[in-house]
Amino acid sequence: MHHDHELMSPVDTAWLRMESPTNLMMIGVVLIFESPIKIETLKETLKSRFLRYNRFQQKVVKEKNEKYYWVNDPHFNMDHHLHRVALPGKADKAELQHFSSDLNSTPLDFTKPLWQMHLIENYNEGCALIVRIHHCIADGISLVRVMLSITDDTPEIHELDEVAYHQEADFFTQLTGSAQRLFHKAEKLGHDIVEEGLEIIRHPGHIIDIAKEGLAIGSEITRIGLLPSDPATCLKKPLGGRKSVAWANPLELDLVKSTASELSGTINDILLACATSALRTYLFEQQSDLTGKSIHVAVPFNLRPLDKPITTLGNQFGLVVVSLPIGIADPRQRYEAVRANMQELKKSYQAKVFYGLLGVLGKGPSILEKTALELLSKKASAVMTNVPGPTKSLFLAGSRLIQPMVWVPQSGEVGVGLSILSYNGTVQFGLVADKQLIPNPNVVVDYFIAGFDELQKLIK
Repeated sequence: MHHDHELMSPVDTAWLRMESPTNLMMIGVVLIFESPIKIETLKETLKSRFLRYNRFQQKVVKEKNEKYYWVNDPHFNMDHHLHRVALPGKADKAELQHFSSDLNSTPLDFTKPLWQMHLIENYNEGCALIVRIHHCIADGISLVRVMLSITDDTPEIHELDEVAYHQEADFFTQLTGSAQRLFHKAEKLGHDIVEEGLEIIRHPGHIIDIAKEGLAIGSEITRIGLLPSDPATCLKKPLGGRKSVAWANPLELDLVKSTASELSGTINDILLACATSALRTYLFEQQSDLTGKSIHVAVPFNLRPLDKPITTLGNQFGLVVVSLPIGIADPRQRYEAVRANMQELKKSYQAKVFYGLLGVLGKGPSILEKTALELLSKKASAVMTNVPGPTKSLFLAGSRLIQPMVWVPQSGEVGVGLSILSYNGTVQFGLVADKQLIPNPNVVVDYFIAGFDELQKLIK
């Protein structure tokens, strides 16, 4: 097939079809910078670096055969995608959250390539950039890597190292061999998918290492199906489609690490415990009886080797369903329960299954997605992502990035997304929620920080 008309992969198609009016399938990013950025400089940077990934100049077209294709946009114009705005009033965090919420509730334009950026020129002493990219283009992990490729590690703007670029080149066009075979085999859910997929996964940096052979996919799907549905809390009300976003002041990563080692757990255990505590406090205020109850969150995690260049953007992650014990009042017991749940998950193969399932869904009629999504929505009350970001300061067009935030879309009837992102020695916690469920997510964000203080008290 010629280069400007490329069939969309089954997994990415599944994400495209999950779009619904109350849950738009896009990833939202807010980047806060120390000093102002000139729109001209930003344009130049995006032209030379961002647009190298041809996906950002291609739109999605559905053909008569019901399949989706990536097609070069003959009328591509950066001005459709990059906008300058100024916030009203004090241009503070509340205004930025309000504007982000507005954008996160607005669909992208499907007649054009599926991304948009807003440069907010007057945020605090610097500026902010809000980026929206449709999930069918890529998952959170690969988008973080794209962001890395458009930034520098010093205020000087470097000429791009052509050699390094070509090693990472053609990000999108070539699926790696093993993934290519994985998709061809995905028609028959079973042993084969997993065997082929193993090459993608051998890396200890995942939340869960599932490089084990001969996984019984069928039984795992049955097991997810048998999970009890989540209790009727205010997180399970019908969605209205207006999103509201919030984020906390960053936590020091070293402090999170030392807390984790004192409590003989992982950073993930600590952060999940904080999320559990925050949701417990919030739900407790909304309704009294939480005794013995748990809610589930769906946690996507990386299936790519983090130590190799990405050869394809696309979506390569699994999804696991984690139980959060909101019914336990005692902070220490609650933390231990979270830790035990994570241990349990590390032995399970849920993630691989979900990835295989999405591949199959993308090929089948849309009705399949609906049922799989409904299954997951009934089992989970929130989606939670945990994305490892860069460990040192980044600069875009000469300005230092102070704080990045990333939100992933929720799906089906799930209306709450929690996000955790590490950057430059800090951990960022953010929340996006349907306004029908959590009218003011800042409250929950404050409870997250309170949950961390609570864990620190256990050590002292």
